[in-house]
Amino acid sequence: MIECPLRTLRTFHSQTGKACMRHTWQRTVALFLVGQAITLFGTMITGHAISWYVTLQTQSGTVLTLFTVAMMVPMALSSPLGGVWADRYNRKYLINLVDGAIALVTLVMALFFSAGFEWLGLLFVCVVIRGFGQGIQMPTVTAILPDIVPPDQLVRVNGFNASIQSLSMFASPMIAAALLTFFPIQILMYIDVVTAAIGIAIVFFFVHTHKGMRRIPGASATAGAAAGGGGAAVGAGAAGAAAGIAAAGAPDRPGFLSEFKAGLRYMWRNPFILAFTLLSIVFSILATPPSFLTPLQVVRDFGADPWRLGAIEVAFAVGMMAGGVLIGIWGGFKNRTWSMALATTLFGAGTIGLGLLGNFWVYLGCMLFVGITLPVFNAPSMAILQARVDPDYMGRVFSVSMMAGSLAMPVGMVVFGPLADVVSIDWLLVGTGAGIMLLGACVVASRTLRQAGLLPEPPIGTPVEMPDGETPADPTVEGQ
Repeated sequence: MIECPLRTLRTFHSQTGKACMRHTWQRTVALFLVGQAITLFGTMITGHAISWYVTLQTQSGTVLTLFTVAMMVPMALSSPLGGVWADRYNRKYLINLVDGAIALVTLVMALFFSAGFEWLGLLFVCVVIRGFGQGIQMPTVTAILPDIVPPDQLVRVNGFNASIQSLSMFASPMIAAALLTFFPIQILMYIDVVTAAIGIAIVFFFVHTHKGMRRIPGASATAGAAAGGGGAAVGAGAAGAAAGIAAAGAPDRPGFLSEFKAGLRYMWRNPFILAFTLLSIVFSILATPPSFLTPLQVVRDFGADPWRLGAIEVAFAVGMMAGGVLIGIWGGFKNRTWSMALATTLFGAGTIGLGLLGNFWVYLGCMLFVGITLPVFNAPSMAILQARVDPDYMGRVFSVSMMAGSLAMPVGMVVFGPLADVVSIDWLLVGTGAGIMLLGACVVASRTLRQAGLLPEPPIGTPVEMPDGETPADPTVEGQ
């Protein structure tokens, strides 16, 4: 049988075009992740500098608690606003706008310190404003990935994202420790401003995603009705709203409160989102000592040397990088919930080890192990939400989840921070580590989380919206 030349030509162009589209989305994702990593690099340098400056100047768990609350509470308060904006506006431009605002505040603080106003209160103000900005940025960055990544690649991209970010985490503590040893803190702030400018330029000029407004007026109401009706297809809410506006003209855009309430109603109608939120709250509270009190523990148990503080951050970052590569290559268990449960249990065991190990070098090894477990937990959990949540509600769902986690951390610091001044931090780590291991068992026992971990595969031929008209590769062509 002789095949028709025209059919052969069409097949060739189809396969070639889809291969080019795969390379296009991969290039877009790579540039976005690199831009964010560069911005994160400068942000982490400044963050380490502020935290270590306060720790070395005061050596007080109470003061460290105040600075932690000053960062986390504004982050939690601004997260709902960030979620609504992420669902309403172009996420790319919103990310750049917030990065620029944070860099501007950091520049003003650096100028104050350069002029001789070296007052802890200025750092307190800087931390508060940066917290507000991060509360808007974090749900937007998380919500933009489904815009530029095919659904079947979300776990791997989240894993590689963790690894790329860990490269910044690996280098920033060493550079921050070296600079803080020989230079005043404002030098580290100037670095943050420069890296923010570079990251903003990369995302602005080379990352292409949705244009203009993300949702048209009335979309929240239509999508909310679709969600309440038993899980409509992704994008149905926006399509229904577009049809309604085409017929009746454009009504006024819903206000912030109505849009945020619509997001809460959507979450309430989805039990797995509530389960994830509760898990985030409990985990964040129990993870407070290993997250915020280990620098103070190192100062008390091993000595007030900046290089030691840098060493634990480097060990944690190397672990995060290794864990991100692991989950990026492996992809985790078929049921994402098993990956989350395993990582939670191992994180708890590592936290217990941090409280029991008295040798600093063995302590660093345990810190590296703890770092490995986090991407193994975060990548599958983010992929479940990114794949199951309606895109019209993506920003608000992530904002509420992050708000819950952000508020949980200050609650944990209010409890564990002052307690660290009267009780050994070693025992606090042992107790909370045991609680985290118990939480891992609860994840396994939750039928809702187990069912959410089994992601349904989209039927072959289902169109998936990609930036600038791209479509993900056809699995029927992939294997040919």
